[in-house]
Amino acid sequence: MSHHIVEFKNVSFLYPDGTEALRDISFRITHGESVGIIGANGAGKSTLLLHINGYLMPTSGTVNIGDLYLTRQTRQEIRRKVGVVFQNPDDQLFMPTVYEDVAFGPLNLGMDETAVRERVEYALNLVSGLELQNKPPHHLSCGQKSAVAIASVIAVEPDILAMDEPAANLDPRSRRLLINLLKTFEHSKIIASHDLDLIMDVCHRCIVIKEGTVVADGPVMEILTNKKLLEENHLELPLSLQRR
Repeated sequence: MSHHIVEFKNVSFLYPDGTEALRDISFRITHGESVGIIGANGAGKSTLLLHINGYLMPTSGTVNIGDLYLTRQTRQEIRRKVGVVFQNPDDQLFMPTVYEDVAFGPLNLGMDETAVRERVEYALNLVSGLELQNKPPHHLSCGQKSAVAIASVIAVEPDILAMDEPAANLDPRSRRLLINLLKTFEHSKIIASHDLDLIMDVCHRCIVIKEGTVVADGPVMEILTNKKLLEENHLELPLSLQRR
């Protein structure tokens, strides 16, 4: 299924102040892969994710999503394929009620009211948030906001799911529900996180980013049990492995 492919070829990105956030990054993610992106703060993880659906455009190199190269002309079509969950849910929630936030994407796809309601209820049920549908997002807890942000992306049924620190604001029960949810998502998913136990639970492959470059790419257990590699990148073994 070529429409589920994510491919970066020699991608570099400079912010307007001259900061080089990505340097000559190349990788290919195929249909159904679950890939964790890890690295220290400032390594370039969030910047990388924001290229997947054109929130940022490469300074050089190419990003290919399915059969489309990312350009200013194609990014609207690409955003129909890729769902991105931001690290801060306040960047994603802007409507008067939770229902309207989750319905926003399906409505933009031109779905009728009945189909939209079904999508909203399905997505909110997945994150155990149906009872929140009439609440204003700004009245929610951090964990509830994160759940609703995830539901708003799930509601558009993306081919590819990209998430930036999805468990950062979640309590242990909500985190476990998220992990179970991600395991059911059969298409390609890319998760940037410091939560290496979540990466180990959900992902089969892991890419390590350091100072905007890929320094390792391989099976998740091979990467996350390599104490030397992790320490070189200011990371530690997953907590579950430290206890062994």
